[in-house]
Amino acid sequence: MNKTIHIPGAPRLALDVAGQGPLVLCLHGIGGNRTNWQPQCEAFARNHSFAAWDARGYGLSDDYEGPLAFDDFVADVIRVLDHFRVRQAHLVGLSMGGRIAMRTALLHPDRIATLTLVDTHEGFSAFTPEQRQGFVDSRRAPLLAGKEPSDIAGPVARSLAGPKATPEQVQRLVESIAALHKHSYIKSLEATVAQVDLGDISQIKAPAHFIVGADDPLTPPAMHHEMAAKLGGAPVTVLPDAGHLSNIENAAAFNAAAVTWLAPLRHRADVPQGWPV
Repeated sequence: MNKTIHIPGAPRLALDVAGQGPLVLCLHGIGGNRTNWQPQCEAFARNHSFAAWDARGYGLSDDYEGPLAFDDFVADVIRVLDHFRVRQAHLVGLSMGGRIAMRTALLHPDRIATLTLVDTHEGFSAFTPEQRQGFVDSRRAPLLAGKEPSDIAGPVARSLAGPKATPEQVQRLVESIAALHKHSYIKSLEATVAQVDLGDISQIKAPAHFIVGADDPLTPPAMHHEMAAKLGGAPVTVLPDAGHLSNIENAAAFNAAAVTWLAPLRHRADVPQGWPV
């Protein structure tokens, strides 16, 4: 059973935590929150200290003043590691969370033990200008026109889920999007699309594993194979019956793939100090 804690500082960050062992920190996507990782909690917590965050301005984490720079997320990751006096941690990142994980590995290579990169991409340079504009407009424009996240939750969720997603899985996505903090989400949209390039990901030193839904409509498997080639031929696991939220849409296959790959590398990360579980 997990519990929710807060990391002090500005803004405060909420994390769901469980288990004991080397630290695994899970980072959600731009329309998500920490609860998106509930299907992974038990699997990771058997042999790890499992933590899933609400990024700044999401879920139970605080909102913040002023604009957002994408690297503010990176600084928050390091703040979490420092709070638990962890020199190195395993990062698991979905979509925007995967970009945060890769960016952290580029800027702080000595802090990252491994990367599990899920339904993600290396920056919006991988998309055409029209695709980038469409991504933002479908989400931001209705909000700026006075609508709320709950108004866009259904269409956005259905655009991300694979064709075999169950109604319950789609509803989980709808609830995540509906729970977004409107103004913080708009800042995240602007910051994430403004950063068209993470940097040269071939310089990442941490072992990496890509996981992607076979039916991911936003970041398809081919995109992951291209990134994996830049990371020295990193393994790519393509999950059947899953779209852009593969950890939710095919949780059993995701958990098996993620935990199996991580097992021999588990002790590259440190056990957190002052762990509250």
